[in-house]
Order: sequence, then structure tokens, then C-alpha cells
Amino acid sequence: MNTQDKITKNKLGVFNLAKILGNVSQTCKVMGVSRDSFYRFKQLYETGGETALQEISHKKPCIKNRVDASIEQAVVNFAIEQPAYGQLRVSNELKQQGLFVSPGGVRSIWLRHDLETFAKRLKALEAKSAQDNLILTEAQLKALEKAKQEKEAHGEIETEHPGYLGSQDTFYVGTIKGVGRIYQQTFVDTYSRAAMAKLYETKSALIAADMLNDRVLPFFEFQEVPLLRILTDRGSEYCGNVEHHEYQLYLAIENIDHTPTKTKSP
Repeated sequence: MNTQDKITKNKLGVFNLAKILGNVSQTCKVMGVSRDSFYRFKQLYETGGETALQEISHKKPCIKNRVDASIEQAVVNFAIEQPAYGQLRVSNELKQQGLFVSPGGVRSIWLRHDLETFAKRLKALEAKSAQDNLILTEAQLKALEKAKQEKEAHGEIETEHPGYLGSQDTFYVGTIKGVGRIYQQTFVDTYSRAAMAKLYETKSALIAADMLNDRVLPFFEFQEVPLLRILTDRGSEYCGNVEHHEYQLYLAIENIDHTPTKTKSP
């Protein structure tokens, strides 16, 4: 919901409250609007419907301050060619080509074309590549690969089929008298959303590996689906020296790739 929708919804809420209370003065007091505003909104709504309730912007673009259309198109094209470049570097690169536009001008053009962030420029590159069947340059491929690695570091991985990526985590359940702390090992297949859980009295690398060995791998073997990769946080039960860490050793034996999330990123 954008700002205009919120404004319209608030104004409609004034009318609805007036119908419920049956008193305009009380409605205006509750909603914090004047009676003049109430009747002005009402007249607008009766003549033009919800569209008439939207705020009218009095700002007009100052066309004379805009750069030449050819320079604007060059900035847009360069955003696709080099999505990783910032506004200062784009300005310098274009100046070398005889096209003079300031870093602020580059950003203004990006904003008009919804290209002001690296993620948006990558999205535009992917869309143009799919539409025009482009052959990507080395710089474009590097930018896309970097974005993919960043997404994986934050736990954002596109899954293609069951077993492509599983997510495992440890949760503290609580304390039971006479038993002590209870932890839950949880595994979720991120494609099918199939989930498995098991309770333990401790949390350790051996426990995390036991969860896979006892519940997860038998399930996938029964379905005849290989488990290719597991996503975890960087807890001590999941990350450690490969030569001595039970969980890491188990993944290596079962030929399962491990992707830990970026530090301090859930």
C-alpha cells in the first residue's frame, strides 16, 4: 500500500466512522479533522469517488534542469553494462566518452528509471538479458555472481527441487525438572517444506549430525531423493575444523554441501 492509498483509506475511515456514530462533530473530534475538511472530503467523494480523495501533488518537474535525452539514455545503458559501478565512477567513465554528467545527475537519472541501487540495476540486467537474449560480458557475469554469493551468505538461495537445499537449526525448548535443558534439532526441506524435528538434552556437533543420520537422510533415501546442500547458521554445532568436527565430517562423508549464513545474519 503506497502513501496515496493510505491517505484515501484514512479519509474513507472518517466517513465510515460518521455512519457508525451518526454524529459528524464527534467523528471529527475522534479522527482529528475539522468539520470543513469532513464536508470537503465528502463532496469530493460524492463527485469523483475514491480517486478524488487522493492528494494532488503541486510539484512540477523542472524540465530545463534535466540533461539531454541522449546523455540520459547513455546513463541508463551504462547502468545495464556496468551495474556494479557507483554514480561517481559512471560520471567519470562517461566524461571520458565526451558525455558530461555530474555524479548527482547520474543518481537523478537512476531514480527516474528505478535504477538507484545495485540490486535494481542487476534486476534490470537480468530482465534485459532474458528479453533480448544478450551475451553477458565478463563484468556483468561477475556482478551477477557477486549478487548470488551475497544472497547465499544471507540465506537467500533459490531452490529448484526437493533435496536441493535443506535448512537445519537448533532451538531452545525449555527446562524440564529432573531432566534439564531441552533443545530441538529442526530440519526443513526449503522446496517441499517437509519438516523433521527431534529433541535432545544438549546441543553439539554430534547431536546435529545424529539428527541427519537418524531422521533426515533415511527420509530422503526412502523417497529416493538425494540431499545436495544444507543451510545453517554459524553455531558451534554446525561450523568448526573439518578434520575434527563431527557435523562437518558427516557432511563430507555423505557428500552434502554446507552453506553457513553470513555472520550476524539470520
